[in-house]
Amino acid sequence: MRPSYLRTAATLLTALLIATAFAVSSEVRGGPVPVADLSAPAGGGMERGRPERFGATCRTTVEGSRATASCHNPYPETDRVRLHVECERWWDIDADSAAVEIAAARYAELAERCWMEIRQVWITHERVAS
Repeated sequence: MRPSYLRTAATLLTALLIATAFAVSSEVRGGPVPVADLSAPAGGGMERGRPERFGATCRTTVEGSRATASCHNPYPETDRVRLHVECERWWDIDADSAAVEIAAARYAELAERCWMEIRQVWITHERVAS
């Protein structure tokens, strides 16, 4: 039977290694910016204390190698949206959808794909000059 101090040292070393592994894995996974942060409309500042009323609301879904964005524009200004897909593999070509103009109270669905896995997707918004 081992002495208790060796058992305690082994337990502490195991706990330290597990904690270090969690910290390293969260750093590695934390690299890409989350999709929710990127889907905010461009120039989302505030004017005179009121939030800016511009930009379609978009939800993205990823199923395997295919990404889809469903966008609805609740505001009176037309929003030009584009779906961007970054592929996981270095040899896989990233994809950007054609720009789609979404008028007031309209809906649009955009889709793109990679050959293999998808690393991240995001939406860009642009005001349409009237």
